[in-house]
Amino acid sequence: MAAAALPFALRSGRALAGGWPLALATADQEAHLVAVDLGTGRIARRIRTSPDPRSIEAVGSSAVVAHWTTGVVTVLDAPTLSVRHVVHGIEEPRYAVPSRDGRYAFVTDSGRAEVATLDVERGRVVGRVHLGEWPRHLALDATGSVLWVALGTESRRLAVVDVRRPDSLRLAARVTPPFLAHAVGFSPDRRHVWVTSGDRGALAIYDARGRHLVAQLRADAAPQHVTFIGSTAYVTSGNSGTLRVHGLDGRVRHTASLPVGSFNVQNGWGRVLTASLASGSMCAFDGRGERVFRTRVASSSHDVCFVTAA
Repeated sequence: MAAAALPFALRSGRALAGGWPLALATADQEAHLVAVDLGTGRIARRIRTSPDPRSIEAVGSSAVVAHWTTGVVTVLDAPTLSVRHVVHGIEEPRYAVPSRDGRYAFVTDSGRAEVATLDVERGRVVGRVHLGEWPRHLALDATGSVLWVALGTESRRLAVVDVRRPDSLRLAARVTPPFLAHAVGFSPDRRHVWVTSGDRGALAIYDARGRHLVAQLRADAAPQHVTFIGSTAYVTSGNSGTLRVHGLDGRVRHTASLPVGSFNVQNGWGRVLTASLASGSMCAFDGRGERVFRTRVASSSHDVCFVTAA
């Protein structure tokens, strides 16, 4: 209902009942986050953080920011856009995904070769599992019980982690992709996992339950990243400067141009967002893959997420 209400709210200039939808982008080299109004594409605010904010993910009513080079995780209170916690103890935090209830963030730690469980309310690490290799991108299934984790930018194996007990994570299996993998994403129908490549123009689709390969697709230049809205997959290639819109059957419906360097991709409120390392531009697309706005937010921007501010 909230997603359906957003286009009207944006056109009319009215906030939703729960607050106003914003995009938060990292200003990697400038030690702050940039809040962008999704209705106008204009910068609404800048929020100072610890140095080197690289990735950002919405987790419940918070946003979790990973600072790779300093070993810090910032927990931002989304309604007030204020820093709630600065967390140490994750050596090289890379990316995060929220638990289903929004209480925890599962954070990859490339320094310790682990996934850590961060309690965002208390600002404490409450669980870890060692994976033996260098985790980066990860995705959580729709039941909230299983993570798939890419073990590097060009990963020979993927780790499957049982997270049903957030304080006691367990390595359940490993999957060997048909190429060196980069990122992963679960389709909304719960049936499949899409795996992107770090070394070639290809995608792989796996059966989520049986963990077997069911299809391979062509893609633009590696590395790619993927997100989903409903029955549609959105695949970016930052090196090719493209956003491909796929059906869940893999067929390409539309291709749009992106600023080169737009790698990470997020979805929310019926929009798809990317941010460019090369130009510092944030782009927003509608569900069909048509660009809604492009805003330069920083000299370089690695990641972006959606939040609702008061």
